[in-house]
Amino acid sequence: MQPTSYPIRHDILQQYWQGFTETGRVPDIPAARLDPVVRQSWLRCAPRLDPYAQPRLKFLGDQALLPILRTQTNLITIAIPLMEDVFQFIEGSDCAVVLTDGSSCNLAMTGDDSAIRLLTGYGLGQGTYWSEGHVGTNALGITLFDTMPVQVVGAEHYFQVYHPLVTTAAPIHAINGRIIGVLGIVGLAETASSHTLALVMAAARAISNQLHASLYLEEANQRLTEVNTIVETIGEGILTWNSTGRVTHLNAQAARMLHLHPSTTLGRSLAEALTLPPVLQEAIINGQEMDEAEVNFEVNGQAARTLVSLRAIRNQDPEPIGFVAKLRPIEEVRRLVHQQVGSEATLLLEDVAAYSPAMRPVLRQARIAARGSAPVLLRGEGGVGKNHLARVIHNDGAHADRPFIAINCRAIPHELMISEFLGYEKDGPAGVRPSKFELANGGTLMFDQIESLSLEMQAALLSVIETGHVMRLGGTRPVQVTLRIIAASSANLEQHVADESFLPHLYYRFGVFSITIPPLRQRLDDIPLLAERYLARITQRRQKEAWIDDEALEVLRRYPWPGNVRELESVLERALSQGQDFTIRVADLPESVRKGRVMLSSSPRPQPVLTTAEAEREAIVHAGLACQGRIAEMAQQLGIGRTTLWRKMKRYNITRDQFRP
Repeated sequence: MQPTSYPIRHDILQQYWQGFTETGRVPDIPAARLDPVVRQSWLRCAPRLDPYAQPRLKFLGDQALLPILRTQTNLITIAIPLMEDVFQFIEGSDCAVVLTDGSSCNLAMTGDDSAIRLLTGYGLGQGTYWSEGHVGTNALGITLFDTMPVQVVGAEHYFQVYHPLVTTAAPIHAINGRIIGVLGIVGLAETASSHTLALVMAAARAISNQLHASLYLEEANQRLTEVNTIVETIGEGILTWNSTGRVTHLNAQAARMLHLHPSTTLGRSLAEALTLPPVLQEAIINGQEMDEAEVNFEVNGQAARTLVSLRAIRNQDPEPIGFVAKLRPIEEVRRLVHQQVGSEATLLLEDVAAYSPAMRPVLRQARIAARGSAPVLLRGEGGVGKNHLARVIHNDGAHADRPFIAINCRAIPHELMISEFLGYEKDGPAGVRPSKFELANGGTLMFDQIESLSLEMQAALLSVIETGHVMRLGGTRPVQVTLRIIAASSANLEQHVADESFLPHLYYRFGVFSITIPPLRQRLDDIPLLAERYLARITQRRQKEAWIDDEALEVLRRYPWPGNVRELESVLERALSQGQDFTIRVADLPESVRKGRVMLSSSPRPQPVLTTAEAEREAIVHAGLACQGRIAEMAQQLGIGRTTLWRKMKRYNITRDQFRP
């Protein structure tokens, strides 16, 4: 029954029904019109149902109904309170409120006792299917078929037995639009009212909205749980607060870094929980954002130094509704610095060439120093491998996995030395720079050419060694550091102390472990091993095997090497680039090395002493290289006869072919 058809003419409805059941056609009645929805339902029911017979209802017993009720628990739980609300409005009107699922099965009923008894007498109680195929034309069945609210009054019902009833129903939609249930009101036909349809529609819409809200809430809770889990598992600390300054979230990492307890901090004012640094306070007041700014929180008298990234939370309004602070521990930054700018320091003691007697005491002292914690002083000429030995001491120590940072003191201007080493704190988010001691905290900090340190920096270094604290320029509190100090020098530190350019107390601090590395000319037995390991690194880097023949190796052993190991590696690199088949031969070596010539400075270094046989052989090799193997010219330059030259070449296993281009 359409609302516009009120008041109801039950006699005309009866004529429509009587004419259709007798002829199969809806009669034309002047000044009257049958609801088109009812007409279509009659046409669907006519081929399979007898309107005068008793309906063959489909009914589920308790055992069959129980699984359906469990499946529809969410729908029933939400619908029952709203059904009770509807019943309060229609109580006393002999009506019942019915809820069915998407297959028209009656899930629940409430209403006047008389109406419940009436429906039960019709066999339409809980567990009965209200579909057109079983109950014929009725509001609940039509709603499922046409997905629209419907009211069916009296003779509009297909089965004659239901003519005393009025059924009103509206669909309950899921969030995707699918019908998952129907809400209906069933009463006596004489009590039919157009307002009942509006009431059912409103109640069904309320149930749908509640279902949607429940789904949204469930999804929101699921997403919130996922977000909370992510926030708790990430390595950074997360602290959030709203526009009023109330803490809304504090993950375990942030609580640990700030020495707070989440249960006692959430909901409190941020200012009550901790003391914000001025830089962060200014950024919050101005609604600005910060990136990786080092700040110092104060919580219950304890200092918590972290890196903070601040982000504002905004909706449509320009003013932020809250803030999110991401906290990173300083130690994590130190590890990052170690990975990016610190040496990996993979050398170990067994990697150091030590065949010569001169190097064995050095390695023994290095092994002892690696087990200690006192400062270490490495001395020796330039290029002897002081940096390598420092890395060996670091790697064989207890903190091999911590940073190793090497700094050349001569490369830093004196006027910038203090700020470079000690860092500084200035106003503003970008005005913080950690000290080199903090970057190497837990590991090793090496001062190469330590004699170049200014007296001010020497005093600061001595203070760090003695106290274990470093004070940044402009800082207000010392920062505790635990690290190993290694110094390297090729200068006469005793003379610097005498000249008052090096602090005596700092010099004495390095007296515990003072290791002198001998020059390469004093450990010629290590040259083959040094060359082999260098060529092995070249082989690994270039993916091609590099070799050196024995004769070239013998030439290397006779050279005095004023540039020590650094010069040896440069000579091998050059020889490889000029040689063939990635093999170093005598002809590939620089002429200065082949002839043993050394560029002497104003203070000449000692040259190796050769035996008579070695000097004679070297003279023949030099003549052969100069004359490209021409025997007559070689004999003339050497001042001996050709026969004598042939005899000596045979003795020293020298052939002229090796000198020919």
